[in-house]
Amino acid sequence: MNPTVGRSPAPTPFRRVLVVGAGAVGSFLGALLGSVGHDVTLVRIFEPDSERPLDMIRPDGSRLTIPVHRFTRTEDAPEPDLIVVAVKMPMLREALAPTLRWPNVPTLTVENGIGAETIAAEIRPNAAMIAGSLTAPIRLAAADAVEWMGRGGLGLAAADDAARPLLRPLLDDFGRAGLLVRELPAAEPMKWSKLLTNLIANATGAIVGMDAAAIYRDPRLYGVERRQLLEAMAVMSSRGLEPVALPRAPVPWLVRGMRLPAWLGRPIMVRVVGGARAGKAPSLLIHVQSAPPDAPCAEPTEVEWMNGAVARIGAETGVPTPVNTRLTALVEEVATDPVRRAWFRNRPDRLVAEIEAASQRP
Repeated sequence: MNPTVGRSPAPTPFRRVLVVGAGAVGSFLGALLGSVGHDVTLVRIFEPDSERPLDMIRPDGSRLTIPVHRFTRTEDAPEPDLIVVAVKMPMLREALAPTLRWPNVPTLTVENGIGAETIAAEIRPNAAMIAGSLTAPIRLAAADAVEWMGRGGLGLAAADDAARPLLRPLLDDFGRAGLLVRELPAAEPMKWSKLLTNLIANATGAIVGMDAAAIYRDPRLYGVERRQLLEAMAVMSSRGLEPVALPRAPVPWLVRGMRLPAWLGRPIMVRVVGGARAGKAPSLLIHVQSAPPDAPCAEPTEVEWMNGAVARIGAETGVPTPVNTRLTALVEEVATDPVRRAWFRNRPDRLVAEIEAASQRP
């Protein structure tokens, strides 16, 4: 149930919202806040400054047009009351630097993976920090239109004590816009729980060029998936973290399913994964498929903050993570080397052989 239903929204402290990184996620969150009366500014590089509105296509097909301001450079935007940062993790530091014009403005980070809040706190130490985890599938339908593709919602958690009083007004505003929202008691377990969902068929899909349903139907690839998730769960446990449910993402049940013997858990997970993304491909697969057949990807992937984070923190805590370590390296290989990409495409046997070899190394 949406916790905002039946409550009178609290007065919001956020009237002017700056969205840095107005891709699909940033445009969606900006559109939602704009639909309930916020004055929204979108920063989208390589796009001229303008006052063109933004359309939001809801899951029922209805279309809402929201007035927004558009800027190419963060430095040219008006002073905000809230900064939403929705860039890819490799670009986060660069994107945050211009926001130091407003060092005390509360900041909401909605990046996938592990580490965004740490980076943001390092660059903006005087700002209240809110962590967000979006589970609603969305995509840019056009340059001026964002499509809300299905179920899901938004989890928010205070990343520091200064952010706690700001959560309820922001949750109420997103709830009034029609999004299912949930306040989580702590940022770290929320972000790790979201990571578990992000790992599903993501690195594996990017390497072999297959979608989630096909990966989970293949017993060999399911074995790789199960092992990477079990490693991530072990790293979470080493940090004293328990998985938490996110809006329409029952992560504790995902954990239970993955802990079942493969012969029992795979039929269940095939059904769950097949309908979980509303037809939207995982992010790493989209990234790798965007590269020309004979060229590397134009930008670095986020795998270092996904599988790479599991491997890195596993090494720090003494938890072995051979599968996540090898998946991280292989995603980087297929992203940068078109020959290597072609070698793995639609060849699960080659990926499984790589994982088995990595697992046997001392």
